[in-house]
Amino acid sequence: MSRMDELARAFCECSLPKAEWAHHAHLRVGLWHLLRFPLDEALGRLQDGIRRYNESCGVANTEASGHRETITRFYVWVIGRSLAGADRARPADGLADELIWACGDKGLPLRYWSKERLLSAEARLGWVGPDLGALA
Repeated sequence: MSRMDELARAFCECSLPKAEWAHHAHLRVGLWHLLRFPLDEALGRLQDGIRRYNESCGVANTEASGHRETITRFYVWVIGRSLAGADRARPADGLADELIWACGDKGLPLRYWSKERLLSAEARLGWVGPDLGALA
């Protein structure tokens, strides 16, 4: 089993230690989903999984904490774009390392959204389009 498979299993089972659920883990778990499911299904599974995982760690999913819908959708888009040009026959851990190298900057969404808009309650609860630059 690959590192990414182990991480995704622990995430799905809500057994991943909270300290390990950092940005790069989000990207790896997102990639794992997009490698296995069609885009819409992967997104839905991630949304549900993140909410469930948060709750298992004692984090409420509200307009002030927990899951951030706009950021989740953005990174699913980023991962999808990365996969569009990738050799899917390569080992998943290698694809994950490449994704993190190219797109692992936590500040990436701030190239498209102002901080105020991205961190708003509206962006946490639903999709809010970028205000600084179009997603191309």
